[in-house]
Amino acid sequence: MNKVKILVVEDEIIIADHLCDTLDDLGYEALEPVINYTEAIEAIEVETPDLAILDIQLSGRKTGIDIAEKIRKDYDFPFIFLTSNSDPLTVSEAKKVMPPAYLVKPFTKDELYTSIEIALYNYSKRIGEVNDDELIIKDAFFIKEKNIFIKLKFEEILFIKSEHVYAEIQLTNNQKHVIRGNLNKIITKLNKQFVRVHRSYIVNLDYLQKIDQNNIIVLNVNIPIGKKYKDDLLQKINLL
Repeated sequence: MNKVKILVVEDEIIIADHLCDTLDDLGYEALEPVINYTEAIEAIEVETPDLAILDIQLSGRKTGIDIAEKIRKDYDFPFIFLTSNSDPLTVSEAKKVMPPAYLVKPFTKDELYTSIEIALYNYSKRIGEVNDDELIIKDAFFIKEKNIFIKLKFEEILFIKSEHVYAEIQLTNNQKHVIRGNLNKIITKLNKQFVRVHRSYIVNLDYLQKIDQNNIIVLNVNIPIGKKYKDDLLQKINLL
């Protein structure tokens, strides 16, 4: 389980530091802030943030809009525009890269939190069906706990168990998280390492240890295997 990692791109150091402090207070992980296009791309490559907050006006030739275009083209994760300019021209230019959210200086802590939540939600909605309390973005679930999204990487998930209209996500560190949803929809959003082995279970094949007649073992946990899913499982193992 990880906090949502947020990159701040802001060339006014006092504002950047205040923004990062506020993000930490809200329960996010604020990365070291950067001040221009070049530093932003380097940070994205190294840190792989889940979300970026981009000041539109930056020192140097390239702006926050240029960074947003690069994110859209090569990295594909959500971002928020931060600006002191809400004039029609600035808004018109910003709209061209379809920001999931837009924050105008000066902003409050509540406004920052709301913008982040909207950005994560809108981004996830753009790429698939979402619920209010959980999102799936790229290689992770974002689960809402205590009014903030936390990140569960697919690689940390051992198996997912159906509990009527809910699904229980079992992590490799023995922690559990419950989301609303059924396995038919969830399996379509996971990567190729996950396979349905029973009407009530999806497992991560990275942790598969043994298959016998009626059960499989993943990281020393026995899970039943349904007859109609067994052939699918064996075929998928052969393809990996």
